[in-house]
Amino acid sequence: MTTLQDLMNAPAPASTWVLAQDCAETGLDPQDIRTEMARRIGEMRASIERGLKTDARSITGMVGWNAKGLWEAPDVLGAPLIKRVQAYAMAVNEENARMGRIVAAPTAGSAGTIPGALIGVADHLGIPDERLVDPMILAAGVGKAISKRMFISGAAGGCQAEIGSSAAMAAAAVTELLGGTPRACVHAASLALMNTIGLVCDPVGGYVEVPCVSRNAFYAVHAVSAAQLALAQLESFIPPDEVVTAMAQVGRLMPAELRETAEGGLAQTPTGLAVAARMEGREDAGGMIELPMA
Repeated sequence: MTTLQDLMNAPAPASTWVLAQDCAETGLDPQDIRTEMARRIGEMRASIERGLKTDARSITGMVGWNAKGLWEAPDVLGAPLIKRVQAYAMAVNEENARMGRIVAAPTAGSAGTIPGALIGVADHLGIPDERLVDPMILAAGVGKAISKRMFISGAAGGCQAEIGSSAAMAAAAVTELLGGTPRACVHAASLALMNTIGLVCDPVGGYVEVPCVSRNAFYAVHAVSAAQLALAQLESFIPPDEVVTAMAQVGRLMPAELRETAEGGLAQTPTGLAVAARMEGREDAGGMIELPMA
C-alpha cells in the first residue's frame, strides 16, 4: 500500500485489503500475520493490566501513579468510556516509563494511544480480543502509509509525527471495529492527524514521561472522537494524503529545539530544567526546585 487514497478506495473491510497487500509485499502467510497481531494485542492488554495495578514510580519519579489513580477515582463526569480510554493509555505509557514490557505502536512514546482507544472501546462494549486483530492490521497499514511520507518519530517531526500518527492509526482501527467503511476509516485517520499538526515534542529532562503519559491519554480520546465523527459520515475537508504531506512539511519546518531535544517547550520551564539537573546530579546556580510529586 502506497497511499491512504488507495486504502480509501479498497473494498470492505479495509483490513482485508491491507493484509493482502502486506502478504503480497512480504510473502508472509496471512495466518502468521494474524497470529502475531493477536500476540501483540495480548502484550498490550498485559501492559494495561500491570499499569492499572501499580503506583510504582518511574526512575525519575515524575510518573507512575496516574493510571491507577484515575482508574480507582470516582467517575465524576459519568463518562466511563473516556475514563477507561484515558486510564488504559496512561497505564501503558507508565509501564514504558518503568521500563516494563510494551508494544511500540508505532513508537514507545506513543504506545498507549492505540491500546487505550481500541482496547478501551472494545472493553466498554464487551467486544472480545479476537475481534481486534483485523482493526490492528488496519492500524498498521495506516501507519505504514504515513511513514512513506514522514519518519514516525518526535526527533524527525515533533510529537505530531509520533502521537499524531498513533492517533490516526487508532482512529482508523476503532472505526473499523465499529463497522466503518474503508472511506470512513481513512477519514477518521485524517481527522485525527490533521488536528495534531504542529504538536511539538518537548520531553521534560529528555525522558518519555512528561508530558508523554498524559498526552497519550488525551490523544487516545482524540482518536475515539475522530472515529465517532467519521462513523457519522463527517469527513476531512483536506484529502487524507494531503494531510499527511502537510504534517510532514510542518515537521521539517520545526526547529530542532521542538523535536525531542528537550531544548524547548515544557523541558525548558524552571521545573523542567530542575528535573534535568536532578537527574544529572547537579544543581543550577539558583538552587534546586522542589519537584511536584503525588
